[in-house]
Amino acid sequence: MYKVDVPVDQSIGEAVERRRSAATARKARIFDTRLRVMGLDLDALNQQVQEKKHQQTVERQRDTALDKLAQYYDDLLLQQDIDERERRAALHTDLTQFWATQQRVEDSSDADLKCGLKGAFGITNPGGELGPASMQIFEGEGSSEPQTWKTKETERDLRMQKEDNLRRCMRNQHREMLESRELVHRDLREVQQAALEEECKKAACIALDNYNQALAAERAEKLKEQHRREERDNLTEMVHILTSDMMTECADTAKREAGGGKPSRMLTDRWKGMSPKQLRAIHMEREQQCLEKQVLEIEDAAWDLQLLKLSTEAEEKETRAAELRRRRRIQMDEYNMQLAREQVHAHYSGSVKLYTNKPTNDYFHQFNASSR
Repeated sequence: MYKVDVPVDQSIGEAVERRRSAATARKARIFDTRLRVMGLDLDALNQQVQEKKHQQTVERQRDTALDKLAQYYDDLLLQQDIDERERRAALHTDLTQFWATQQRVEDSSDADLKCGLKGAFGITNPGGELGPASMQIFEGEGSSEPQTWKTKETERDLRMQKEDNLRRCMRNQHREMLESRELVHRDLREVQQAALEEECKKAACIALDNYNQALAAERAEKLKEQHRREERDNLTEMVHILTSDMMTECADTAKREAGGGKPSRMLTDRWKGMSPKQLRAIHMEREQQCLEKQVLEIEDAAWDLQLLKLSTEAEEKETRAAELRRRRRIQMDEYNMQLAREQVHAHYSGSVKLYTNKPTNDYFHQFNASSR
């Protein structure tokens, strides 16, 4: 006989375990006073709290990033303003130096007129021999007239430079004023946008608070109504118990006659318990079932022992058969090796000429023929 592994049916045990787990979970839900009375979904509330915290964190990070970006742009504009002013100052300095070195009045084409005839030579006429054609100063002119004209030209140049500088300054001031106004408008728009966002957040918070308060009021009203209903049900139940046959200990109330000649049936809600005779019958039946169960267990144990014995004998037989087969295989291998050796020896002996040079008597007589 061979050992046979009979597969065990686990479906019944798994079904029982599933029903047991479902009953345990249902009992936990039913007898949990907080969930049964208030009806709160803690998982949903925790998820809402986590989502709210995440939203607040994201908004806080966004506000921080916007503040840093605004500060960065402000610093950038200030640095650009400083660089522009430095560039203008350097340009003005270079322009002034260029005027002073490359556009001097002395180097112009009419320098002799502006600089008082410094390049011309003067003619002296101590005695008046040269006549009217050699006159250098005419009527209505004085010796200080070239200097006066030079002064006027210088004043005019200075006035023109001052007007140019004034117009340039006014343009710069106008551009700076426009840039400042643009920055102010931008800052004002950002402030207004931030105020609007803050108002939206406040409105959302107020709406959420109102919604939560409405939910809390509705939940409180439901709890009050549930408490009133429970009190009313409890009062009704107490009145029913006090006025029912259960308090009167009436055993006949548990029996009820069925119509149509049918036997009477027991009313479970009024049953007071079993009689001693019924209890004895139940005890006797239980003892009989225990004995039958013990007999069945003994039979099962004997059957298991017999199966174990048979399986052990089968394993021993199989082990002995395997050992016998192994020994036969070893003997067969040794016999085959012996045959192979004999076959090789016979082949060698038959193919090669051995023992063909037989010794003669002369071969043996050559030994011990001398003293050496």
